[in-house]
Amino acid sequence: MRRYILIILFMPFMVIGQNTSAKASFKVDGVCGMCKVRIETSTIKIKGVKVSKWNVNTGQINLIYNEKKTNINDIHQFIADLGHDTDKIKAPDLAYNSLDACCKYRDPLVVKDHQ
Repeated sequence: MRRYILIILFMPFMVIGQNTSAKASFKVDGVCGMCKVRIETSTIKIKGVKVSKWNVNTGQINLIYNEKKTNINDIHQFIADLGHDTDKIKAPDLAYNSLDACCKYRDPLVVKDHQ
């Protein structure tokens, strides 16, 4: 009987402590180490993002974030506003043009130089 009472008493704490973390992985265009630093250091500052790792070779970003504090669409928009295209949102020209010359991933010559 005591055992059931304890379970009933502590059940609300078990519900409150449920994990709200989500994982996401998607393509983000970029070509160099400067892009990597910009993407990772900026996205980790988004409220709710816990982990942000971008791979220069594959262009894949791996994220762990709190779904109660942010959502995947807002993260895509944030990255596009930095100047980097994602697989959902193209970066505005103004943001893309503000990138350093070595980060112009839409320019075939820049991409070729980074291979």
